[in-house]
Amino acid sequence: DGLGMSLRAGYPIQDIEMWQFHPTGIHGAGTLVTEGGRGEGGYLINKDGERFMEHYAPKAKDLASRDVVSRSMMLEILAGRGCGEKGDYLMLKLDHLGEEALVSKLPGILELSRTFAHVDPVKEPIPVVPTCHYMMGGIDTDINGATSLPGLYAAGECACVSINGANRLGSNSLTELLVFGGRAGKAAARFALDAPQLDKDSLELQTADEQNRITRNFFRKGRGTERIFSLRKEMNETMETSAGIYRSEKSLKETCNKIKELKDRFSNIIIEDRSFNFNTELTSALELEFMLDVAEAISYSALERTESRGSHQRTDFPGRDDENFLKHSLAYQNGIESRIDYKDVVITKWPPGERVYGKEA
Repeated sequence: DGLGMSLRAGYPIQDIEMWQFHPTGIHGAGTLVTEGGRGEGGYLINKDGERFMEHYAPKAKDLASRDVVSRSMMLEILAGRGCGEKGDYLMLKLDHLGEEALVSKLPGILELSRTFAHVDPVKEPIPVVPTCHYMMGGIDTDINGATSLPGLYAAGECACVSINGANRLGSNSLTELLVFGGRAGKAAARFALDAPQLDKDSLELQTADEQNRITRNFFRKGRGTERIFSLRKEMNETMETSAGIYRSEKSLKETCNKIKELKDRFSNIIIEDRSFNFNTELTSALELEFMLDVAEAISYSALERTESRGSHQRTDFPGRDDENFLKHSLAYQNGIESRIDYKDVVITKWPPGERVYGKEA
């Protein structure tokens, strides 16, 4: 929602094509299974029961970094070695560790698997698939959480102070929250104390504008025909298949066109709950509207970045291009489709080098 609000205010979101995937999300639920499972000796298998990570990372195997494991899993699925009727997931095997070890060391995995996958890891493997986990991009801010739009501050995962680059290191999320969240809070408080106070009429006018927009779009006299669930499901599918771990010009153009179609159809959405009190259907509609704006920004940013860098992997442009794309992407919303601009990356102590891990793992 914060990203969508920024876009609507005319302010860009930065590096939004950079999304980190966690290798072991529970298939069909998205709930993450901690890497501690593999740390204790668990391993991934394909439909043939093969430990495939030995082929992709002979030394690190299942303990390779998140992006290496996620890409390897997707290659197995694309090669037709996935599990299930659709062949769209793989299996995490833990049963060989024994019930005592699982109960004492990995109780959280047992609970999550039984609740969301309806399997007992003591007896059977867990269906898992790489799951969208963390965004390196966000609202463009300085080190105090401030944007160039006076009064707009952001911190945490919705902000991009760019400590993550194109691929987050573990625990950097805590730095974003605790360090830059603290700086942003103090800076925002100082701004609020020094800024001219808005009068009551101005505040009420802003509130009325949004209330009128919601009434006009969602509570019009003629009811729409499009369902929130259907649009969200189609958005999920196109983003997962065409703008996920592996991308190409063809797939991204398909996604851009699909998101545009969904945004057009969203204007005909139906809200059956007509109340203004605790209306969860309205909440879902507002969330979907923001999601479509952000999905559009992701797709166009990824389409325009014709290289592979960090978490952004293009099958048609597998190499990194520092000459043209050692830059931050800036996605704007102009009412028709996203506009992408760029700004230079500030290099401080260490210039970027080739990533060799994964080739030697």
